[in-house]
Amino acid sequence: MLDDAVPGSARTVSLIRIDPVAETDDLVQFMTSSTFPFHGTAAPTPADVRQALSEGRYRGPELDSFWVVDGYAARVGFLRLEDVQDETPMFDLRIAQQHRGRGLGAAALRAATRQVFETLPGAIRFEGTTRVDNLAMRRTFLACGWVKEAHYRRAWPVGGGRHVDAVAYAVLREDWLDGTRTPVTWQDPPEVPTHR
Repeated sequence: MLDDAVPGSARTVSLIRIDPVAETDDLVQFMTSSTFPFHGTAAPTPADVRQALSEGRYRGPELDSFWVVDGYAARVGFLRLEDVQDETPMFDLRIAQQHRGRGLGAAALRAATRQVFETLPGAIRFEGTTRVDNLAMRRTFLACGWVKEAHYRRAWPVGGGRHVDAVAYAVLREDWLDGTRTPVTWQDPPEVPTHR
């Protein structure tokens, strides 16, 4: 199994389940104190966060949210697990601006993977999608044993009518257990003539 230690350090992260009702002010503070340039809303307002809370976008039958807490008990990030009743849960990970670039994203992804495979018995794989230009997250996926499975051309809206490519990565339960990577078979069938 993959460890959730920060590479080159004895520090680890923990996931602490969020109570969206009791911790509303904390969620508003966290979500509005950083910018998240590779998310749909890069700079959520307090009203955005409160509306998401009222719509149940932090906890529900298909959602679970956690604080990412470092070894010094500081909240360094936020993790939401999505589609938790499906065979392929997904996630939203946000590391606070002042904590980026220290390997905490990788530690958080390892902890999230452990959380999924140890607590969701129906999960056979764990998937994440990001923008093609989010190189830090793409490196994090690879460092954590995930495999690129898809490249979606012009699939991520970035505003002003523009779109960038999106990429999807996943880890299989058996790969996580064995510490292996099952490669993707990229070969297409022989080309079929097209008619227009």
